[in-house]
Amino acid sequence: MKPRIVLSGVNFTEMGPLSVFREALSSLAAAYADRYEIIALVHSKSLFDIPDVTYMEYPEIKSSWLKRLHFEYRACRSLSEKLKPYLWFAMHDMTPNVQANVRAVYCHNPAPFYPFSLSEALFDWKFGLFTLLYRFLYRINIRSNNLVVVQQDWLRTEFKSRYGLLNVVVAHPSVDSLVISKTTRQPDSCAPYRFFYPVYPRTFKNIEQVLRATQRLERHGFNRFELWLTMNGTETPYAAKLAREYSSLTTVRWLGLLPRVEVIRLYTEADCLLFPSKLETWGMPITEFKVTGKPILAADLPYAHETVGNYAQAAFFSIFSDVQLAAMMKQAAEGGVLFGPVSGQQVTQPFSQNWLELWEILLRS
Repeated sequence: MKPRIVLSGVNFTEMGPLSVFREALSSLAAAYADRYEIIALVHSKSLFDIPDVTYMEYPEIKSSWLKRLHFEYRACRSLSEKLKPYLWFAMHDMTPNVQANVRAVYCHNPAPFYPFSLSEALFDWKFGLFTLLYRFLYRINIRSNNLVVVQQDWLRTEFKSRYGLLNVVVAHPSVDSLVISKTTRQPDSCAPYRFFYPVYPRTFKNIEQVLRATQRLERHGFNRFELWLTMNGTETPYAAKLAREYSSLTTVRWLGLLPRVEVIRLYTEADCLLFPSKLETWGMPITEFKVTGKPILAADLPYAHETVGNYAQAAFFSIFSDVQLAAMMKQAAEGGVLFGPVSGQQVTQPFSQNWLELWEILLRS
């Protein structure tokens, strides 16, 4: 019998996390199916079409936190004793009670490291509770892992500081190859300059700063731009608050939630990606938008610098200065020299740039 590898991702059902899980399985099967038996613990087999993988379904786990806790800390123990895996890789943050030669956990939720305010907690109380809960859940069993995997170097620093860990690997996420036009719009003095912020309205996404900067520009008589937001005020109480307070802004286009294919299409039409978020594990829109080669205006925070990396057209603004952001938006819209080449810092080892490199690290542990 071939040695077994177990990947657990029973909580992944949609969007980014599911995409990451699928990419992980696909790369593992392509490179190691001839040497290992690969078992995936999933919500539903219907979400996967990757060959050379044995799927075990757990559709009920996502329905409640009690079921999730029972699964991670009781059921997984029995399952590991039955399967006797060489590697057990928990893909969604929590470290289960398992027996395996190599144990690893993928921690991709940065919420525990966000210092949310009381006002943010009131408008997004679920996120506030989620932050407190994850601070506790991350700690359980985390020292029993051979390796803890995170997506960025700043997260490694946080895990080392908060949990006293030394075995943290930085693994930059791989993304699907996007086919996006690199055409640049011809200058047109009558056409507005289009800033695009693909965002789900959560308090840490810092949408207020962008709206305050936009409001400042309009009050000073400058309106030769548009701000595209993928929200319309119906999504959350926080979103409703923003829509009420800034509904008078004529340069804002409230697009509502959009399917991924429409977001990708808008990348081709936008002139600049605007990304002010205060907290991200990675910042996937930045990576996706880089394919266009067009300007990126991002928050001057560690996650954004690491995600932008080496790029020819980028600039960074302080999340504490609406005045600076407004000035930079005006400069970009007027065609001034704002964007230039930036370089990412070298990440120290252990570090992987793709899934294949990460599998090599995990399987030699």
